[in-house]
Amino acid sequence: MTTPHDTGTEMLLCDVDDGVATLTFNNPTKRNALSAEIRGALPRTLRSLQADPDVRVVVLTGAGEKAFVSGADISEFAEQRTSPEARQAYDATFADADRAWSALEKPIIAMIRGFCIGGGLLTAMKADIRIAADDAQFGVPAARLGLGYGYAGIETLVGLIGPAHTSELLFSARRYTAAEAMHMGLVNRVVAVDELRDAVVELARTICANAPLTVAACKAGVQQVRRDPERRDLDKVAAMVEACFRSEDYREGQAAFLAKRTPDFRGR
Repeated sequence: MTTPHDTGTEMLLCDVDDGVATLTFNNPTKRNALSAEIRGALPRTLRSLQADPDVRVVVLTGAGEKAFVSGADISEFAEQRTSPEARQAYDATFADADRAWSALEKPIIAMIRGFCIGGGLLTAMKADIRIAADDAQFGVPAARLGLGYGYAGIETLVGLIGPAHTSELLFSARRYTAAEAMHMGLVNRVVAVDELRDAVVELARTICANAPLTVAACKAGVQQVRRDPERRDLDKVAAMVEACFRSEDYREGQAAFLAKRTPDFRGR
């Protein structure tokens, strides 16, 4: 049974079905550009998903067939990204969303079809796993728009694809095919368009069937590896690992293995 989460706007849809939350960027007339409405709704929606015990995996997708997210809504730039005060307010909404993304301990899969450009690529990089259709296109057009590209985005790109690929991507501002994105390491997998949804659903269901505490501890470990050594919270990871060994799920996993049956993990 599918249960909707109220996001406060029709431009961001959220439904939960058997442990999988699907977050849909729903601005198809602008190729799912990140409007002010979407940016405003994202933080509270992400916090709602983190607080929902029924959610085990979050899937990100775009409405329609043309785009995952085509970037920021450029039509809003004159009003929202020109004066220093407007830019400060604009950046504050992204900072709030960044905090909510960082606090989301559930695995995130980006299901990418069509345009994944600029802010859309930054959004896809919030996911732990990215699966793209073979019609996907990637890029960061900042150098063609004359806007500044913040350090946080550069740091994330360099950590994911390295300095050389990041430099070419940002300096050239060109579009990359799904195959090129796969070669660089921007995406985990490329599949045919008509296979995309099934591939993502299968992976999401596989993760849902695994022990939630273990998955969360693994995600926390990966996140800490990506931080500077002096900023890593290894005590947090160790505590999460210890919680796995003390959990009912650990005993259930052993019992299911011995009985040669599928485990029934409850996240406790």
